[in-house]
Amino acid sequence: MKHPRPPVRRAPASPFNRPRTATTHAFSDPRRIVSLALQVLRKAGREHPADSVLRDVLRAQAALSPQDSHEVTRAVFAYYRWLGWTREASSPDEALRLAQDCDRRFARDPGSFPDEDLARRAAPEWIAQEMETTPAWLRSLQGPPRLWLRTRRKDLERVAQELEECAPPTIKGCFQALEYRGELDLFRTPLFHSGAFEVQDIASQIVGHWCDPKPGETWWDACAGEGGKLLHLSDLMENKGMIWASDRAAWRLLKLKRRAARAGVFNYRSAPWEGGERLPTKTAFDGVLVDAPCSGVGTWQRNPHARWTTLPSDVHELAEAQLKLLRHASRGVKPGGRLIYSVCTLTRSETSGVARLFAESTPGFAPEALPAFPEAERGNNNEAWIWPQTNRSNGMYVAAWRRAGSA
Repeated sequence: MKHPRPPVRRAPASPFNRPRTATTHAFSDPRRIVSLALQVLRKAGREHPADSVLRDVLRAQAALSPQDSHEVTRAVFAYYRWLGWTREASSPDEALRLAQDCDRRFARDPGSFPDEDLARRAAPEWIAQEMETTPAWLRSLQGPPRLWLRTRRKDLERVAQELEECAPPTIKGCFQALEYRGELDLFRTPLFHSGAFEVQDIASQIVGHWCDPKPGETWWDACAGEGGKLLHLSDLMENKGMIWASDRAAWRLLKLKRRAARAGVFNYRSAPWEGGERLPTKTAFDGVLVDAPCSGVGTWQRNPHARWTTLPSDVHELAEAQLKLLRHASRGVKPGGRLIYSVCTLTRSETSGVARLFAESTPGFAPEALPAFPEAERGNNNEAWIWPQTNRSNGMYVAAWRRAGSA
């Protein structure tokens, strides 16, 4: 009998997934806002993530104003963010109202929620067995995430000027990043359609800088998904050299093709890969990035529904799959080449646990020091954690090795 696959998380990137801060708006029909939000809550579940259901529900409401769409989004994400405070509500309607009350109160006075209350209610109990659930991390889960853009290097100033409501990051070294604070539908802007920027969390951008690919090199993005990190690698390589992209889902590679065309990226090839011993190409690579599917705990601020659908068993199954992916993909690294492992989760099993088992079981790879980012917490010299409470970003883990020998 086949067991259902654990939910696999990738960092949500769309502005659709950005909960709004609590503000007062004049709604065209408040009852409709509540009705649509409740429709999402009824349909969402472990097999149907709330952000996907939300997109489907809003897509079917052609006449809904952008303002009301934002309010439905805010209501849904507030519900899951404050679910631990509303479990005793007598109805979904009351729970939705209580969650929005908590959202407004937290926006006004975060300190009104004591640390011990957050420890009991903000996340499931099991997560404390997998990571240190500090008050700062728990508190970061309850606020709205920032929306980060990654510009093409040549377009940074133009994007900042034309979008206006942008701020540079405080993180040193992320020279292509901008925080967007406006209200535009970014996917409809001429700048987006010209490929001048992508919506990409700054933690993911740091991963690209840690890869540090050089023009003319050959890289493999082994779990490319829809290509967010590949597009960044290409820009860092000045569109010179070659990047192979692979994923088990053909539809993701089709999305990558469209994104690459918009961004003007042409130095890549794609091929499906199931993650097994047979690699999609016989090419030996200067660098291999394994941005593995994971439990997505690092995205729980941006994707609060996942807090309540992810199980401990998912973490353990995914850690086993990640280790296999890393071992198989490592065979594509040429002598003297680099191997980068990244996940948008913070559990010990999927981060340092996978890295330790890989190092113990795969000879010929030595730890490779990561470039210094003051905002990252260093473990061993070759691994680092990016924490949401430090950077107002997704949480990420990265580890690096270099294969013995010379090219």
